Amino acid sequence: MLKTELVVPSDLRFLSVVEHWLLESLQLEIDQQVDWREVESHLRLVVVEVYSNIVRHAHNEKPELPIRIRIELEGNHLSLEVWDHGVGFNVDSYHPPAPGDFQEGGYGWLILHRIMDRVEYQLQVGGDGEAFQGNRNCLKLEKDLAAAVV
Repeated sequence: MLKTELVVPSDLRFLSVVEHWLLESLQLEIDQQVDWREVESHLRLVVVEVYSNIVRHAHNEKPELPIRIRIELEGNHLSLEVWDHGVGFNVDSYHPPAPGDFQEGGYGWLILHRIMDRVEYQLQVGGDGEAFQGNRNCLKLEKDLAAAVV
């Protein structure tokens, strides 16, 4: 079983740090029967989408706000939590782009639901450490890495 977390500034310059930490940590622990290349490419897309959206939208380019990422891997079951301090995302007001629409944004939530088995988003109140006092948002993602990714 793997449990680890990373706290990074809300700065796109740290995106490659987050990607490498997540993917390298998982690759060390993952079952040999899992198609790592497929898992890696899909998880890379997930982490880029989530981290960049927090930096650009939730934290609105405020690098002093930390982002906390927790991973847990038990067997081939991945649980990923991403915590931020943004104003929050209203899931109820989200409408996925229709096929044929060529809008600029709005695809991230759709991508997460397509790749991951479970996607849950909630606003948390309170903190578990000085850097995380006050309101926080938590995106929880789960995936059976042994199952077909898409």
